[in-house]
Amino acid sequence: MTEPLAVVNTQPCCGTAEAAERAGACCDPDAVVAGSPCCGGTTDTGGDIREQVRARYADAATRAAEGGQCGNEELYATDEQSEVPEAALRASLGCGNPLRVADLNPGETVLDLGSGGGIDVLLSARRVGPTGFAHGLDMTDEMLDLARRNAAEAGATNVEFHKGHIEDIPLPDASVDVVISNCVINLSADKPSVFAEMHRVLRPGGRIGISDVVAEDHLTPEQRGVVGDWSACIAGALSRSEYIDGLTAAGFADVSVDFTGAYARDMHAAIIRAQRA
Repeated sequence: MTEPLAVVNTQPCCGTAEAAERAGACCDPDAVVAGSPCCGGTTDTGGDIREQVRARYADAATRAAEGGQCGNEELYATDEQSEVPEAALRASLGCGNPLRVADLNPGETVLDLGSGGGIDVLLSARRVGPTGFAHGLDMTDEMLDLARRNAAEAGATNVEFHKGHIEDIPLPDASVDVVISNCVINLSADKPSVFAEMHRVLRPGGRIGISDVVAEDHLTPEQRGVVGDWSACIAGALSRSEYIDGLTAAGFADVSVDFTGAYARDMHAAIIRAQRA
């Protein structure tokens, strides 16, 4: 199995280069409290955060559909890039490649949380083959429209894209074998619900293979808030210990969180694995 590449996400549509510049220019995470207008700290409510995220990714979907360059294509091997439409690559806004750790097998059912333009769903559908199935879940109409167009262009018949929130997954209990996600769980304001929902929809023995942004344990939530804002995948990131504790509390076993590359100050792209007993 090939491990994910160590990647620094500097795409401006995810805001990390901008956030890092702000942090270096005017912020000291040891001295500034959350809410600082200087560096995008946030005291938003869950509804405010969700709308902030929706607006940012709706704009990214529109730009990708119109031919704008926004995606992190370098996270995907050349052969993977050739398997999906160009618009799916342009809308690939993740911080890793969850398919490199999910170990998908023919006949499995996969769910991608925050599926965006559909790149990981389409690649998953190819891996699980005609006897398997790939679901995508996203809350953004523009991303769902783009993903469905990409699926039609790719001729994918074993996929379905659902509108909804990752805190309330619109699938039955014990209905999927694998849950994947690519730099999306950090965007949720209610991560315990996300973890509980992942556990609910997985079959016994099912697993997760997630790419996400994770903070070093010494960085407090307040300090994360001044490094970058929520929709830039920073303010809402969990620490490694918080991720492990949260998944364990939801009933997962064999939880691991491994850093794969720098993302922002004291923040890392990471791969998260766990299994439902």
